[in-house]
Amino acid sequence: MTQQIAHFIGGQHAAGGSTRTQDVTNPATGKVTGKVVLASQADVDAAVAAAQAAFPKWADTPPIRRARVMFKFLELLNLHKDELAHMITAEHGKVFTDAQGEVSRGIDIVEFACGIPQLLKGDFTDQVSTGIDNWTLRQPLGVVAGITPFNFPVMVPMWMFPVAIAAGNTFILKPSPTDPTPSLRMAELLKEAGLPDGVFNVVQGDKAAVDALLEHPDVKAVSFVGSTPIANYIYETGARNGKRVQALGGAKNHMVVMPDADIDQTVDALIGAGYGSAGERCMAISVAVLVGDVADKIIPKLVERTKTLQVLDGENLAAEMGPIVTRAAHERITGYIAQGEKEGAKLLVDGRQFDGSKAGAGCGDGFWMGGTLFDHVTPEMRIYKEEIFGPVLSCVRVANFKDAVDLVNDHEFGNGVSCFTRDGNVAREFSRRIQVGMVGINVPIPVPMAWHGFGGWKRSLFGDMHAYGEEGVRFYTKQKSIMQRWPESIGKGAEFVMPTAK
Repeated sequence: MTQQIAHFIGGQHAAGGSTRTQDVTNPATGKVTGKVVLASQADVDAAVAAAQAAFPKWADTPPIRRARVMFKFLELLNLHKDELAHMITAEHGKVFTDAQGEVSRGIDIVEFACGIPQLLKGDFTDQVSTGIDNWTLRQPLGVVAGITPFNFPVMVPMWMFPVAIAAGNTFILKPSPTDPTPSLRMAELLKEAGLPDGVFNVVQGDKAAVDALLEHPDVKAVSFVGSTPIANYIYETGARNGKRVQALGGAKNHMVVMPDADIDQTVDALIGAGYGSAGERCMAISVAVLVGDVADKIIPKLVERTKTLQVLDGENLAAEMGPIVTRAAHERITGYIAQGEKEGAKLLVDGRQFDGSKAGAGCGDGFWMGGTLFDHVTPEMRIYKEEIFGPVLSCVRVANFKDAVDLVNDHEFGNGVSCFTRDGNVAREFSRRIQVGMVGINVPIPVPMAWHGFGGWKRSLFGDMHAYGEEGVRFYTKQKSIMQRWPESIGKGAEFVMPTAK
């Protein structure tokens, strides 16, 4: 029998009132393992009502006490991180070691949120004018929501809710219906950590739930991670409904390889960043920009390494890459590979030929694919312009450093980028001139640490503030400025001019 997966509202598991469901599948075997209930408007309203009821008391809770709940949650996460990683592998398909890494990066944000008393400190100025003091403080927004993607069912929600909750907000998580169970486990751990009922809620669902959150007047802010078209929709719809919105969109991340780069290190970096998590990462490297004669040195090694990728069931610790997340995603990726051939790119390694029965027992019907490698890709091709979100690496050849920078800067996305070089001046110029939000120098996946914040440029981010870090604290709080003086310092008589410092 398959399990029924529903919501977590007001501190309790809730079946909800909807009869709509969606299959949850193990990508390695292709078998349905559960059915997730897709929330109705009434289910979303119930979650918002629970969060709204819990908000006043939680917002009034001293930050140090909120931090203590986060510390306990941190302790529980460390005890249960492998359990969460197995859940990720079972529903997403990424290899277990990669899933462990995902949980660990989420834990980093919880550790950051434990410092909320320091992060909420305001500024104070004594005697801004005679007898007047001025200070600022940061207060929570109210009920806030997070809409998160399938590819990081633990880490991306933890980009949002630990900071939001620690800052005094109440939170509603709408995870992907593709891999919904980790969200419920995190809700249980938060309750065990002492979080009051209603402060964290989970509503499973699809677009109907998203629209209900975007239109609900009591939801004050929405955070989103996903594709650019949906990020644009979330941003416009949320803003039209008076909400603060932070919507992270798609990517087409380049790695510029200079002629002086260490070839073996670069090959390792491209293989890991291009094919790790089956390329289903918003920070995956999908384009290798090969400068000058470096292509002739690196391509043969890339071909050899791509052909020998260990594509196995994610529970096998020898696995380097697992299956594609769904059958629909598999079909979309194979369509892009066919399109690349049609447009004239040179197909060096064809991942469509992979036999899933070799990945492990019972894997013959899973959504399997090997790594795919293209050479002589040009900027006019769809496989260059569009986000494939799969294990497809495209190689583009350029003559010099300037052409490489111009190529990256001309792309509509500006999420992540990397440059491999031994030249400090090249590294400095690249870092300054590239129009991308997150830059790595000899670092293939430059995901910032918890206290720095995550976010791209151009059509990779809609909104003004990045996720987590100090910008995350600012996103989930509003600043209030207070000016104060006492009667003994107030002069007699009405003042009709603009106040000035005296």
